[in-house]
Amino acid sequence: MKKKILFIMNPISGTASKAAVPSLIDSVLDKELFEYEIRMTERAGHASEIATEAKNNHVDVVVAVGGDGTVNEVARSLVHSDTALGILPCGSGNGLARHLLLPMNLKKCIEVINQCQIRDLDYGVINDHPFFCTCGMGFDAFVSMKFAESGKRGPITYAENILREGLKYKPETYTLEDETGTKQYKAFLISCANASQYGNNAYIAPQASMSDGLMDVVIMEPFDVIEAPQVSFDMFNKTLDKNSKIKSFRCKKLHITRSQPGVIHYDGDPVMTGAEIDVHLEEKGIKMLVNPFANKNDRKPNMIQSAFADFFNDFNAVRDDIQKDIQRQSKRVEAISKLVQKKLNL
Repeated sequence: MKKKILFIMNPISGTASKAAVPSLIDSVLDKELFEYEIRMTERAGHASEIATEAKNNHVDVVVAVGGDGTVNEVARSLVHSDTALGILPCGSGNGLARHLLLPMNLKKCIEVINQCQIRDLDYGVINDHPFFCTCGMGFDAFVSMKFAESGKRGPITYAENILREGLKYKPETYTLEDETGTKQYKAFLISCANASQYGNNAYIAPQASMSDGLMDVVIMEPFDVIEAPQVSFDMFNKTLDKNSKIKSFRCKKLHITRSQPGVIHYDGDPVMTGAEIDVHLEEKGIKMLVNPFANKNDRKPNMIQSAFADFFNDFNAVRDDIQKDIQRQSKRVEAISKLVQKKLNL
């Protein structure tokens, strides 16, 4: 018998038109394997309603056609069921799709769906909000809120918010309690990662896995303007875990206390919550279509990665010149100091 597959399309997510997507699905999808339907979302939360209905009707696969927000809406309705999640990435970040090494080319992504390879993967929950990539608090949640308020989409808007707000943001003190005990950190941000990245190949937890039964907790300690380019470069270069400003550990369950209520985010969606925050992992809690053709070595740097690399190289050259000047000045001061001491001793 043919498998039932439903495509849930958010017509306004991301930065590109989806007018051609239905005809692409019709031409590329394997009709010998699937009996398909496409439904459009009409409002916030509608994707969850459609996905819940599909799950109750025993649809085999529900495909989220949109960005990380649409993916989260659909996925949270499918957890702990026999209905699998598929993704056609049409958003501005596409964090979960990129972690799963799905093609950003929609035709190739539909060809992956045709393979219908399904795996049981983990997901997380923060204060009753399911997340599939990352959740967190601190600067990334603050930027998510600013990004939502801006009403614009795309990596340029995200970068603008980071540059505008980053130097003004004040780190907070957090108390973290997991299975091993209690720790306290002053942090720029705390991220709990089920998958490796935020989106746009910005890797907050390069080693995170969706099938290890653990979440990666990443603490980014305060840093100054001189250190910021290195942190940014490491995030896009998949080397953030080696940065001296990063502390990380893995756990299944985490309780976080901060000084006051504030914003958190789950898969980039901001929400206000209290000073007490609970995060836990649901092991093998959702079925997802994965890419049998995936090769981690095939991933090429995107435009943002290349831009950060160029910027970092330029900044490094300037920083080296500044440091050489400082060293020269220090040597001069040291020489003058020795001369003064010699005169005084006389």
